[in-house]
Amino acid sequence: MRRRAFATAALLALLLLAGCGPGDVGESKVLVEGDPASGRRIIARLDCGACHAIPGVRPSRGRVGPSLEGFGRRGYIAGQFPNRPPVLVRWVSAAPEMDPRTAMPGFALTEREARDIASYLYTLR
Repeated sequence: MRRRAFATAALLALLLLAGCGPGDVGESKVLVEGDPASGRRIIARLDCGACHAIPGVRPSRGRVGPSLEGFGRRGYIAGQFPNRPPVLVRWVSAAPEMDPRTAMPGFALTEREARDIASYLYTLR
């Protein structure tokens, strides 16, 4: 009986830990505290669609960067950084500081604008 309880507890712990990996953005989008509608407008204003295909933003047929369709379910940003709100907020405004080899430009964004953009990107499921 004791063995079974231990095995159940161990299995539960493993399941909980499995849900914490980089691929689980889940409810983390809520932690951005941004306005998705404002983020969509900022993305359009910055013409991010020149490089990315972005659902909900017209025109956006870019092929230089990856499509952002399903971004909210992705585990990594640019294939190397965990897809977590503070990382994404920094990435959208200062990508070259994070990875000097990236083709993604840096943008002079306020913290609020970066949060709004991140919030919109997390709606792309």
